[in-house]
This record gives sequence, structure tokens and C-alpha cells, in this order.
Amino acid sequence: MAAIADTGNISIFAGCSREAFERALPILTTMGRRVLHTGDLGTASTLKVMTNYLATVNLASIAEALTTMKMLGMDMNVTYEAIKASSGTSFVHETESQVILNGSRDISFTMDLVSKDIGIFNELAQRKGLDLEIAPLIVEIFKDGEKRYGPRELSPNIIRRLEERANVEVLGDGFPAEMIDDEPEEKGYEVIIKGRKDI
Repeated sequence: MAAIADTGNISIFAGCSREAFERALPILTTMGRRVLHTGDLGTASTLKVMTNYLATVNLASIAEALTTMKMLGMDMNVTYEAIKASSGTSFVHETESQVILNGSRDISFTMDLVSKDIGIFNELAQRKGLDLEIAPLIVEIFKDGEKRYGPRELSPNIIRRLEERANVEVLGDGFPAEMIDDEPEEKGYEVIIKGRKDI
């Protein structure tokens, strides 16, 4: 098994003209699994900060869930599997929870990068006059994480804020130190969007 980026099992967003996208598609499908033409220049970046925001909200909720279960005396391996087997599961849980429970917390993504993306997401909403409720809280949580642990601290270590408050370590047994990709490698493809009206 290899790390996810090493196998090419990643999604690629491409914001450009359709003509440019079609020229680049053969290269993009060798670099990633799912390739999405997002529309005009800039749309890929906008969608990427949105997806990173969603992943971050999920990470923050996982940190709360795992720490709460630890405080309630639940076995962390059982807790991991219960989440995975339920409607509460997600890609973030199935990957990042493992490195949290291992203790490495290594996903090669740092708190400052998280803060940048979620800050941009929140700012984009504000520019359109939309005052979000969850985003400002997530921005505050990660700014606090940067202040406590440094901007280059690995983002899953946001759980340390809760571990320290609760005086516990949220660890399991037998979890990998890095995110592992167990999907078989296969050629990339363009994601076809049904009902698309923007191009």
C-alpha cells in the first residue's frame, strides 16, 4: 500500500476553457484519478477552498467525537469502526482518524494551510454578503491551534486542544502512521457532470 498522492488516486480540478481542458486531459488523467473541468479560470480554486473547508469542518467534528468517546471510556478501535460503519463516516474519518489514532497525525498538511483555505472560503461568502455561522468558528479554532502549536503544526493535531482540556490522549492500536491508499491504481478519467448549464 502507498500514500494516496503517490498512487495518483486523487481528484484534479481544472478551471480553464473547454478547449484547453481537452488538450490537457491526457496528461491530467495520468496524474489523477478523477478529473473535473470546473469551468472558467478561477473556478477550480474556488471549489478547492470549498472542499478543503468541508474537510476541515469534518476534521474538527471528528476531533470532538473521538475525544468525547475517549472521555466516555469507549475503546478507540471500536469507536473508529463504529463511525466507519455508520452514517457518520467520511473520507476524512477513514483516512485522517487513522493517523490521529496512530499518534503521528501526519497528513502532510499544516494548520497555516488550513487557516488560509478556510479563511478564503469565509471571505468569499462575506464578499457576497453572506455571514456564515460555522466557518468563522472553524477559522477561530485553527487560528488558536496555530497560536498554541505553531503554524507548521500538522492539521490533525487540532485535536490536541481537546486532549489538553480533557487531560487524555486519543490513541488506538494498530493504525498506520500515514494515510494509506488501498484502492487499486487505475487510469484517470473525466468526471462527466449531468445537467450542466455553465458551459
